[in-house]
Amino acid sequence: MTEKIRIKDIALRAGVSVGTVDRVLHERPNVSKKALESVQNAIREMNYQPNMYASALAYNRSYTFYLIIPEHSSEPYWSEIEEGIGRAVEARRDFRINVKKLYYSRLSEDSFKEQYEECLKAEPAGVILVPASLTATRTFTEQLHDREIPFILLDSYMPDLQPLAFFGQDSFSSGYFAAKMFMLIASREKEVMLMRLVDEHGNLVSKQQMNREVGFSQYMREHFPEVTISKLDLHISATQEQIDDALEEFFTTHPDVHHCITVNSRAHLVGEYALRNNRKDIQIMGYDMVGKNVECIRKGSISFLIAQHAFQQGYSSVDTLFKSIILKKRVDAVNYMPIELLSKENVDYYRRTQL
Repeated sequence: MTEKIRIKDIALRAGVSVGTVDRVLHERPNVSKKALESVQNAIREMNYQPNMYASALAYNRSYTFYLIIPEHSSEPYWSEIEEGIGRAVEARRDFRINVKKLYYSRLSEDSFKEQYEECLKAEPAGVILVPASLTATRTFTEQLHDREIPFILLDSYMPDLQPLAFFGQDSFSSGYFAAKMFMLIASREKEVMLMRLVDEHGNLVSKQQMNREVGFSQYMREHFPEVTISKLDLHISATQEQIDDALEEFFTTHPDVHHCITVNSRAHLVGEYALRNNRKDIQIMGYDMVGKNVECIRKGSISFLIAQHAFQQGYSSVDTLFKSIILKKRVDAVNYMPIELLSKENVDYYRRTQL
């Protein structure tokens, strides 16, 4: 019924011209107070629902969103997010949406600050953000709130920052699930390895990894308290030689360790070591459809991977800003991605770009 209501019908009901109704619907000037009230009353009485797509196109405005994301030459996970964002921009090209990208070093809060200050100067319509530390990110997002610029968080959920929306996995549940699947193949082990990526201070490089590790540890305490978890910390910027030396030393001093897990995307570091050294007794489980991970899972040195649907995260972040800012629609604040387990048998059927 409401779809059949025309602007002409509203004009007749309100006793004004079609042009006046058009100006009211598009919030244009030169409408008297009396005419405005008449049109608004007619709209309410007739329960008129405007075509938001048509209205948005009629404004002929352009919208620039900013993506602030870590530098990622060695982490294809982020590239998938960018691919999803690019596909969403293409899908909404009629609305003149553009996304500008800024990259920061995960090891430098100064780098993060430099990039977000550039973003603020540009006064974007919206922001898609992979958080740095909570303190640095809060400083940025408080300024976004002050300027009424909506933002979306990816990778790490920080609800206190009050984003428009979050896209990513429930990190704690993901880590708990990873431990459960891991122990299906390592249930007879007395000791396992947890490989971690750390910064120069020995801290995990993202809150997401921290929460996954908490979930992993929780499951192990509840179900396998007798199993020793030996941690191997690798610096995020370590060279291949340094990584190989660290792995060689670990497996020499822990000869009974045959099963490893990591809560980051670099399971291939252990997988490639096992392949180069013909260590068929070593298996690792990790995250993400990184090319090197996929190669290792096909060759048998990685047992399982957990997929994060990075493409979907990127696509949905742009689509959510579009719906909220341009179409004025309500959006879901928390959007958890499915936890999908990949093995040699199904890895080739995973569709990373499927929405």
